[in-house]
Amino acid sequence: GVHPRGREHIDRPLAQENSEVPECEESTPRDGGTRSCTPRYLVPCPIPSLQPEPAMLSIQLTLFFPLAHVILFVFTASTVFHLHQRLARIQPTWESETQAPTEKPMSHQPRGMWTVNAIGRLGNQMGEYATLYALAKANGRPAFIPAEMHNTLAPIFKITLPVLHGTTASRIPWQNYHLNDWMEEQYRHIPGEYVRLTGYPCSWTFYHHLRDEILQEFTLHDHVREEAQNFLRGLQVNGSRPGTFVGVHVRRGDYVHVMPNVWKGVVADRRYLEQALDWFRTHYASPIFVVSSNGMAWCRENIDVSQGDVVFAGNGIESSPAKDFALLSQCNHTIMTIGTFGIWAAYLAGGETIYLANYTLPDSPFLKLFKPEAAFLPEWIGIAADLSPLLKH
Repeated sequence: GVHPRGREHIDRPLAQENSEVPECEESTPRDGGTRSCTPRYLVPCPIPSLQPEPAMLSIQLTLFFPLAHVILFVFTASTVFHLHQRLARIQPTWESETQAPTEKPMSHQPRGMWTVNAIGRLGNQMGEYATLYALAKANGRPAFIPAEMHNTLAPIFKITLPVLHGTTASRIPWQNYHLNDWMEEQYRHIPGEYVRLTGYPCSWTFYHHLRDEILQEFTLHDHVREEAQNFLRGLQVNGSRPGTFVGVHVRRGDYVHVMPNVWKGVVADRRYLEQALDWFRTHYASPIFVVSSNGMAWCRENIDVSQGDVVFAGNGIESSPAKDFALLSQCNHTIMTIGTFGIWAAYLAGGETIYLANYTLPDSPFLKLFKPEAAFLPEWIGIAADLSPLLKH
């Protein structure tokens, strides 16, 4: 049995328990070998007065030396055996330590670095960010955004992708990879470890399968959201609280000239906005329309406010779009015209969306770069544009 004081007591050397060895006492080796008087325990014995005969002395010496050889052999064998047992126990540890690096293949860690060009205004850069986020994940690569993109998006949204500063980016041998404005199968297998995505990607076909994650990335900062919410809470329709909030984004600015002169297209007119507002008035009780535009003067002249349900809320300042975008994205539904700013406001707001459809001629070069079915979600409602001004020319 185990002694109450434990292994320390059991393993204590025998010499400590019995420090005096009787003279001429035979000892038993621990390995159970032949009982003998070993040199370690020999002590002088009284010698009789009569000396042994030479023959007897010879016999004693003959027996002594073979016995010493036996003891030496047993000691050596015992030592080798115990060393072998101990090595057998610690060998797996050596092997596991030696093989540890090979048990974690480098392929499990993302390699390389992907980024995207930061061009255009807010709507374009949101599309570029979301596309980089989705394609880097699909290809198993770590994604980094340029500092310019961070400066545009970070003041408004709680984005999480790390920033790649200019000094670092300039030392990387980038491989530019151009993207169309819609997802293609080949984009799931983009070669290269240091890839910079280029183009103006802004299509739900890239990232809609990650909608929850994209919405998380584009969560408004608390102060931006609260400012928009406070404004909306104070609105009334003919003295009563609105039943629903509809954000209205009217894109004008440079598009007023670019669309007809470059792309054989039109922007939204007065008639389109009347139809869109009437649709919501028919389907929802007491809606209020929150209008934002980079052409607010035109909106005030062309949107009917006689029913008391329209408020011109945006400031239309393109260089600081946070307020306008927050107001639109915090509404329940959306009316948009054209442009990525309105597309993203509708995507974040959720609810029902009405958009301007078929706003270019069939032979427009714009259709080579832009697929309407890849830009507008299938459940969104399109109202066809009036192309007659283009046909007159």
